[in-house]
Amino acid sequence: MTKPMTGLLFGSFNPVHTGHLIIAQHFVQHTGIREVWFVLSPQNPFKTGEEMLSEEGRFKLLRKAVEDNPAFRACDIELSMEKPSYTIHTLNKLKTLHPERDFVLLIGSDNLDAFNQWKNYEEILSLLTIYVYPRSDNPASPFLDRPNVTLIEAPRLEISSTSIRQDLASAKDPRYLLPDKVLDCIRKNEYY
Repeated sequence: MTKPMTGLLFGSFNPVHTGHLIIAQHFVQHTGIREVWFVLSPQNPFKTGEEMLSEEGRFKLLRKAVEDNPAFRACDIELSMEKPSYTIHTLNKLKTLHPERDFVLLIGSDNLDAFNQWKNYEEILSLLTIYVYPRSDNPASPFLDRPNVTLIEAPRLEISSTSIRQDLASAKDPRYLLPDKVLDCIRKNEYY
């Protein structure tokens, strides 16, 4: 029996925005992926020094963002793991906890370009399938030659959590960049 394909979209989600949701929905609609799990990273090793909302606040926003879509799930597994969180450790733990699932790593082409900087990247490549969605100019990567790495044509969205935080800090209205529930929760709790 074939295991259901579950996409894993990692991120600090500081905050989660419509770009994340659109990409995830595209994978559900246009590939064999049945669910996308949004894996909240407490601290991206490549983004040290970035101003972060608390883990609890970001997870609360993430749950709000995905609660109406049965194909989406907010995943907080990394919050209880040793920090900094490394994708390889999370993948191994998820595979142990959920042997009934076939996990697929979902990453932007910008992350693929720096993939050789990831901890144990060769092990990640041997462990599971990787679907890559285009970002910006989408330069060619040597990793695209790997049999388990596939470039999936998807909407190119240049929505940035950083610019959303800047808009919020300067009292600008970031509506349409965030789901309404997320924006309401940010305002109600005075996040950012």
